[in-house]
Amino acid sequence: MKRRALYPGTFDPVHYGHLDLMKRACELFDELVVGVYDHARPSKSILFPIEQRIAMIETALDGHANISILPYSGLTVDFARQVEARIIIRGLRVFSDFEFEFRLALANQRLSPEIENVNLMTREQHTFLSGTIVREIASLGGDVSSMVPPNVAQALKARFAGSNGDDFNSPLPLRD
Repeated sequence: MKRRALYPGTFDPVHYGHLDLMKRACELFDELVVGVYDHARPSKSILFPIEQRIAMIETALDGHANISILPYSGLTVDFARQVEARIIIRGLRVFSDFEFEFRLALANQRLSPEIENVNLMTREQHTFLSGTIVREIASLGGDVSSMVPPNVAQALKARFAGSNGDDFNSPLPLRD
C-alpha cells in the first residue's frame, strides 16, 4: 500500500518555504498531493486565481513525478479522504505556528481520526516567509526574487505593475 500524503494550502503565491516542504515530503512519502485551496476565506485576500496558483506550482516543481497538484474546497479532511491520503502535512515556521497547528490537528483528528497530521519544521532560511509577506513586499515594488521562484516573481511583478501597494489591502493574518 502506497503512503499518500496531502499538503494543503492556498499557496498565494507559492514560495521557497512551501516548495522546500513539498520536496522533503516527496522523500518521506510515496505520493504527495498538493491541495490548492479554492476559496477566499473572509480573513484572507486571494491574489491569484486557482488556475494560476496551480500553474505556478507546476512550473516551480518541474521534474517531481510523485507529486500531483489538485484544487479543492471545503474541509481539508474531506479532501484527504477523497484523494485517499492518510496523512496531512503542515509546516511549522516559528513558535507561534505551533499553537495554531496544534488546534487545527486536534480539530482534524476529531473530524477524521483515521487521518494523521504530520508537521515538518521549516528550514531556518525560510522561517520568515509567508504568502502575506511576499505579497506585501511585491505590492510595494520590493525584490522578492530570493523568496519565490522566477516564474512567481514575474507573475507578482505583472500583477502589481503600476501599483503603489493599494492593491494589497488585507490585514496581516496570524498564520499564512
